[in-house]
Amino acid sequence: MADPQIVNTLRNKRDQIERAIKAYEKQITDARADLSHINATLRLFEVGGERTQFPVHMGLARLFERGELFGLCKTALETAPEGLDTRQLALSIIQAKGLNETDKVLRQAVAYSIVNVMRRQAARGSVLAGQKRKGVRVWNGLA
Repeated sequence: MADPQIVNTLRNKRDQIERAIKAYEKQITDARADLSHINATLRLFEVGGERTQFPVHMGLARLFERGELFGLCKTALETAPEGLDTRQLALSIIQAKGLNETDKVLRQAVAYSIVNVMRRQAARGSVLAGQKRKGVRVWNGLA
């Protein structure tokens, strides 16, 4: 026996509403992804709620000559017998080069370069790498 017309109409309407809900859910997912990307882009341009200059990538390739970074680290370590951590070395090098000490992006970029240079020198035995203090490696001096 065939279903009455009202049952067929209700089933069709149910299927149509389910398809609409799935389409709306997909639109919500897409909108959430778009919102996430917009928020991430806003974070690049706003620091502390104030509009600031876009934080650029700091390329240090032309800032230091070959071997200059290790030479500056060596000089700083000779003046500190107890050793310096990476952040202190970065600040010392920035001061020695006469750069902006308050630039956080520059300090972090210099610190990353210091870690790379000092790890290579520690592997060669030129520098002693000590323990970490507050998550930062302390360089104890020259070997």
